[in-house]
Amino acid sequence: MITPTSSFNDNLQLLPSIEEVAHIDIIDLDGKTVDRIENQPGKQGSLIVYQYLERSFGTLNVQAALHGLEVFAEHTEDAKNRPGAHPNIDRLLEILGNGTALNIRVVKA
Repeated sequence: MITPTSSFNDNLQLLPSIEEVAHIDIIDLDGKTVDRIENQPGKQGSLIVYQYLERSFGTLNVQAALHGLEVFAEHTEDAKNRPGAHPNIDRLLEILGNGTALNIRVVKA
């Protein structure tokens, strides 16, 4: 695992490539896909972080959420101040709040 810096862009440079990833599915405990992060501009930072969290933790649990919020760095504070502006960070904050884990499925291109 990486030791996150205070810069999201610097943290992204420490994480594995998403070159071969088509998208990531976020799956609830009942097996239902609740969201999808596509490999497209504007979503790729979140895609990189979520792929990394899946590789490091295997699931989106409280520990993964805490680490993910550190990786998102300055964007985490912005998400706290503007709910809805960063839905992929909001999801991690929600996991911290309710303790309910989610699964991540990385789908290759």
